[in-house]
Amino acid sequence: MGVHRESASSNLESGYASGASSEGNLPQIILTKQHLKFLNNTLNNLTPLEVLRWAKITFPNLYQTTAFGVSGLVTLDMLSKLQTETPSAPTIDAIFLDTLYHFQETLDLVEKAKARYPNVNLHVYKPEGVSTPAEFEAKHGKELWKTNAELYDWVAKVEPAQRAYSDLSVAAVLTGRRRSQGAKRESLDIVEVDEAGLIKINPLASWSFREVEEYIREHDVPYNELLDRGYKSVGDWHSTEPVKEGEDERAGRWKGTQKTECGIHNKRSKYAQFLMEMEQKRQQEELAAALEKVDVSDEIVV
Repeated sequence: MGVHRESASSNLESGYASGASSEGNLPQIILTKQHLKFLNNTLNNLTPLEVLRWAKITFPNLYQTTAFGVSGLVTLDMLSKLQTETPSAPTIDAIFLDTLYHFQETLDLVEKAKARYPNVNLHVYKPEGVSTPAEFEAKHGKELWKTNAELYDWVAKVEPAQRAYSDLSVAAVLTGRRRSQGAKRESLDIVEVDEAGLIKINPLASWSFREVEEYIREHDVPYNELLDRGYKSVGDWHSTEPVKEGEDERAGRWKGTQKTECGIHNKRSKYAQFLMEMEQKRQQEELAAALEKVDVSDEIVV
């Protein structure tokens, strides 16, 4: 079979564009509602490993976001196995949001995972302008998670996540969310698109905690020592407790409140909405000020 060599003129003659075409000829990644429905109906029949294999060859600028929970660790291990299938293919980098309030066991696990999966490039993002709890509290006050939970979520998690997506030009992310975690995740799709247009793939959406735990044991995946002490979903030390028998997997997060998510997977938070409105107001004020400076006498009358 002959070798196909594509030239600019062949693009013009055929009327089609390819990856070798100029950027202006190709659209950005777009998933319509109908396409999403079709994908989710199809992907529901695949195993998590097959979903990851599909995602890896489908989306450019694909990253894994992980807090090194059990689902994220399974995904990390599966990705390493896929990498051995095609060692010349690009690896999937990981993004870790260090809120500065993780358990020491979680931070120890990060180091274990880095040693176990040395080919994974880990990008760590912290709250803007600070690198220690003392610096965070000097800037935002003590126990911000109690005095202003929405602001805490914004500065500790949402803003760093958005900064990571912008810095790294992220188009799609792999998450560790599962339907069996309960709360708002019970109707979780495998592929979603959030308000900002970010594509989120949840490869383990259909797995139970037991299936995740069995995979970790069977494949000797490093995991958080807190799991052996009754924890199932681990976040910041100030808002995470062990789970009681019969409770949802994430029941230990934000105990005694109506809260079920940290803001990263919510619709736009009230604080984010406030910031957006302030930015719009600033732009309107700048436009109004610029218009006031226009000298009507300078206009040319024809």
